[in-house]
Amino acid sequence: MDEIRGDEIRGKTEGTATVPLSVLDLVTVGQGRTATQALRTSVDIAQLAERRGFHRYWVAEHHSMPGVASSSPAVILAHLAARTERIRLGSGGVMLPNHAPLVIAEQFGTLEAMAPGRIDLGLGRAPGTDGATAAALRRSDRLNEGADDFPQQLAELTRFLDDDFPDGHPYSRIHAVPGPVQATAEGGVQSAARPPIWLLGSSGFSARLAGVLGLPFAFAHHFSAQNTVPALDLYRESFRPSAVLDAPYALIGVSALAADDAREARRQVLSGALSMVRLRTGRPGLVPTPEEAEAYAFSPMEQEFVDSWLVNIVHGTADEVRTGLDDLAKRTGADELMITANAHGGEARLRSYELIADAYGLPTA
Repeated sequence: MDEIRGDEIRGKTEGTATVPLSVLDLVTVGQGRTATQALRTSVDIAQLAERRGFHRYWVAEHHSMPGVASSSPAVILAHLAARTERIRLGSGGVMLPNHAPLVIAEQFGTLEAMAPGRIDLGLGRAPGTDGATAAALRRSDRLNEGADDFPQQLAELTRFLDDDFPDGHPYSRIHAVPGPVQATAEGGVQSAARPPIWLLGSSGFSARLAGVLGLPFAFAHHFSAQNTVPALDLYRESFRPSAVLDAPYALIGVSALAADDAREARRQVLSGALSMVRLRTGRPGLVPTPEEAEAYAFSPMEQEFVDSWLVNIVHGTADEVRTGLDDLAKRTGADELMITANAHGGEARLRSYELIADAYGLPTA
């Protein structure tokens, strides 16, 4: 395989941050807003993140959720690549069982050609949606088979990215283009570099697999907080040095929102909590306004869910969020924090990232 150096994976700290800070985007759409506006906000946040020294910007794959417009990460990443210059861009992640490995290799080979040396390929094994939608995506109702085949799908994808199927393999004459074959073709001058692969997870399966393969690992702390430390421990215990990494490297996704005062931060995250209540009870919709969330009469069961949900969202003033993020990094030993700010409006999300950048003294230009 074409060697990927660890310095293409490991982030760089800025300001007073103890670990690199990055951004995870779900392209959320609030009531009274359009997907067009949400995508424009994504551009604004990516440009702010680049300007303020956040290390990378990832987009998550979700489907059939009115309040989440990130169903096509590769398309969104191409849009962002054309509007940024330095920040790393990637998928957090592409759900591998939903797609043919060759298609992903072609998409991310194209992105690498658009933005050389700036693309990450994060892969997950969950569908990123409900079972019926997953069946429609995969044209099959054998959903467990897709998850169980994840290691084999990953191996196939890696072969396409490296263009190194052995002689005699059914795919040995098939090439993902753009890709390394253009470097070895007569007269070829294309770089053979390809995006580094990250494994994503919310349980132990991908943690162990990432460790065994010597790949970087991203854990979804923002919706599976109780499993974070066990999964990171399993990743580190399972890790075997590889051509990609000589030591483990793990980031965690963190829900965090800063506002000019603690009450406003609480209002903003409550709208996201109500959105999750509706999603978990089979009523997905656009993200409600803070005013609707404040006026909503939560049932006792719903309130219990909201309380448990909010306890894992770092929110408050900029100083409070900085303290919460620092404590989380110390408690988990995460090598990088990837912050997702879910709120009704783009203005609140932009303001949150600006305040967090200020709290850590990140660059201003």
